Amino acid sequence: MSVRVGVIGVGMIGQDHIRRITQVLTGGSVTAVNDVDAARAGQVAAGLPSVGQHRAVTHATAQDLIADGNVDAVLVASWGPAHEEQVVAAIAAGKPVFCEKPLAPSSAACQRIMDAEMAAGRRLVQVGFMRRYDAGYRAMKAALDDGGLGAPLLMHCAHRNPSVPDYGFTTEMIISDSAVHEMDVVRWLFGEEIVAASVLTPRRSGQAPEGLQDPLILLLEMAGGVLVDDELFLNAGYGYDVRGEVVCETGTVALADVSEVIVRSGNRHGGRVPVDWRDRFIRAYDAELQEWLNAVAAGTSTGPTSWDGFAAAVVTDAALEALRTGQRTAVSMPERPEFYAK
Repeated sequence: MSVRVGVIGVGMIGQDHIRRITQVLTGGSVTAVNDVDAARAGQVAAGLPSVGQHRAVTHATAQDLIADGNVDAVLVASWGPAHEEQVVAAIAAGKPVFCEKPLAPSSAACQRIMDAEMAAGRRLVQVGFMRRYDAGYRAMKAALDDGGLGAPLLMHCAHRNPSVPDYGFTTEMIISDSAVHEMDVVRWLFGEEIVAASVLTPRRSGQAPEGLQDPLILLLEMAGGVLVDDELFLNAGYGYDVRGEVVCETGTVALADVSEVIVRSGNRHGGRVPVDWRDRFIRAYDAELQEWLNAVAAGTSTGPTSWDGFAAAVVTDAALEALRTGQRTAVSMPERPEFYAK
């Protein structure tokens, strides 16, 4: 079965996913698009290949796209505040939906999505936490799960961007837009929840835009006692650099340098630093969407769930409170519903 996908939101990441489905992956096609910018949606649709006798169509609303009989599954890549309505509508239509992070901007909205999904009686939602599909993080998890390094004790993370977008990027967005990736990946790596968050504010970089506190240090406490420190530096200038090292009782496991080669010349040696998130995680995005298409075709579900989207939102709430107050803040995580049990 080739999965006919309708894409809501054809900005940068929406168009990248369309390229991926139509040119890189197998088992999927894009049959419909919708965007708040109708002209952009029309341009994207016009560039899509036909599927049988059908050309890709542009829908005026997300609801129309979801109701389209030529759409088997929905990919939501719109802006965050629109996610709840669109994901809930896809659930109501009984259609699998891949939703880019965040699942929704608030934990309350994520809860409503979970309620709708549980009422539907089957898992229909996958959240776009692509780091779980990165070869480096997967190898790290395998090393931890093997147990040969002993119990994990602490983890060092770094999340560095060359610069922030030139629109109104705020200090709070360093937590909600950037740190959310580490929040999810450490829950996945250690198989347990985050119970508290603290935020430290180092000396502010002179390269940060006016009013932005950059960098930040986020401290996360895991339920089993592992401590995670996450350096968030979004105006690092030199490139996109994601790092991670877990220190265990008898050894460590760290992400490797992502340079393809090391060049030695003129008494120096060096490698390439990724340009941006697409450059660094392109293969992870490929693996993520391919597994989603495979699951949809098989009538199953895989990958990060609505619960994972909800958990990230709850941790984000606590981290934002810690940023505001300067105090360690407990994470008020309810018990995971049996519906989302591993």
